Amino acid sequence: MRNMMLIAKQDITGSLRSRWFIGYSLVFIFLVVLIFVSGVTESRVMGFTGLTRMLLVFIQACNIIMPVFVLVTTVRSITGDRESNVLEYMLSFPVSLFSYYFGKLIGRFIIIFLPLLLALILSLIIGVLKTHQVPVDLFVLYIGLLAFNSFAFLGIGFFISSVIKSMEFALGISLFVWLFLIAFIDAALIGLMIKQLLPETVVYMAALLNPVQVFRIGAISLFDPVLSVIGPASFFILDTVGRAGYTIYALIYPLILGFLFAFAGYFVFKKNDIL
Repeated sequence: MRNMMLIAKQDITGSLRSRWFIGYSLVFIFLVVLIFVSGVTESRVMGFTGLTRMLLVFIQACNIIMPVFVLVTTVRSITGDRESNVLEYMLSFPVSLFSYYFGKLIGRFIIIFLPLLLALILSLIIGVLKTHQVPVDLFVLYIGLLAFNSFAFLGIGFFISSVIKSMEFALGISLFVWLFLIAFIDAALIGLMIKQLLPETVVYMAALLNPVQVFRIGAISLFDPVLSVIGPASFFILDTVGRAGYTIYALIYPLILGFLFAFAGYFVFKKNDIL
């Protein structure tokens, strides 16, 4: 455990000095500031205003930006260490493969989630200063959704980084996965299912296996109890598990998905030629 924490600390320290982390942090902080400066929080859409309106806009941005940032930066973790011979150097010390792998996982999770948390805290502070009503319960649940969804893509990224030894190829695969989840499942695959007149249950279940879609609907459900934004699919979700049940699913499913991919990546990392 001590070696694992040292690996995590080393990864955090290195990432804090990197340009990608600074850029990644500035994107979300700038987004929050831009939302307030643009006056979005003063407008009212479907009854939402103030911090609730800000969070709705922030949701849409995170749904697109966060997965690709997490995947692109994570797949470079092990693959980059392997290509730069850092992995060979680290394993020359009495560090187990388990400690190295999961130490990197813990450190990278802290690094990718910290800017999101800081951006939300910044929005909370600005909202209080502007005397907006603060939906504390929504903030807590939304932070949980962001954390677990980040972990899902973190696990996928570590799996890719363990399987692919070339950093350029790993980056290409990560972008393909992002495009697949963002565009192909929602547009091409589900469109094909509808065209083939498959049962609507099959279409909805396919959509709810996509972590991007699960996060989007889970975040919307915090503000819109009847899910009117997503149309007929709301009846399937509410009739099947209800709002509370879906919120639990939106929290647990990405967490399980992240662990499955993380441990699958560790199994590949341990069995294959490490260097």
